[in-house]
Amino acid sequence: MSTLGSARTEGDSWDLASSVGATATMIAASRALASRAPDPLLDDRFADPLVRAVGHPFFVRMLDGEIPLESDDMPLTLQQRREQIAVRTRFFDDFLTSATAAGIRQAVILAAGLDARAYRLPWPAGTVVYEVDQPEVIAFKGGTLARLGAEPTAERRTVGIDLRDDWPKALRDNGFDPAAATAWIAEGLLPYLPPQAQDRLLDNISALSAPGSRLATENITDMGVFTDERARAMRTTWRKHGLDIDVAELVWHGERQPAGDHLAATGWVVTPHPTERLYADYGFAVPDNEIVKAFRHAITYISAERG
Repeated sequence: MSTLGSARTEGDSWDLASSVGATATMIAASRALASRAPDPLLDDRFADPLVRAVGHPFFVRMLDGEIPLESDDMPLTLQQRREQIAVRTRFFDDFLTSATAAGIRQAVILAAGLDARAYRLPWPAGTVVYEVDQPEVIAFKGGTLARLGAEPTAERRTVGIDLRDDWPKALRDNGFDPAAATAWIAEGLLPYLPPQAQDRLLDNISALSAPGSRLATENITDMGVFTDERARAMRTTWRKHGLDIDVAELVWHGERQPAGDHLAATGWVVTPHPTERLYADYGFAVPDNEIVKAFRHAITYISAERG
């Protein structure tokens, strides 16, 4: 099992408290903070108990207010963190609700992690939501939510498989209909794939997507943001407060074709969603923050529709 800060290798594995899995727990902790009263920016009531069930000490301390998120050396203030995750989460939430409003009744969440959209979004009757992730991750989340008494708001079908394996076959074997239009999301996934694996993932999605299918994901134009001086300063700060995680060792470097370019070349109509526009759409101003400045140009969001 990889430790929190170990570099990636072919065939490596992890859980929700180590390696790539810990980044999913970090994002869920941010969603939990953004969902808190008196000024909730999200409504993810499952994020807090899921993070606590993972049990990683740093993230539990974060939720308990024991991590000084307002200290001068933190990369984001608490409010900036809440707004950043609110923008990201609402983008993918709205993408899925818009797709189902247009009549799509089949959705796939790739690398689902602690994503609770199958439980908290208002899915129309007859919608089937597939969650794809490593078997241990799927089992942990499903078991934790069951103990909380949570019920999915759609027909939830889980596909426990590593995305490096033949997940398209596993998806079809679990009832996925490639002849039906599908809404796909790949949130926070692409940086953790080697460049060739990113292209292969997008090609597999294309092969499974009937006309009218939709996809939302990140568009990466510069992986250097994970290794520049701002990223190094962020890693130093996290370690100072007890989190030994180095995202630069968890992502895969090397030149890669932006997802938007690859999709456009393979028959998708791609729509970019610049950071400034998304912040404005959700009622926020882009903060004057060095980390946000770096990422707002290097990694943005796109949606696409299969013609």
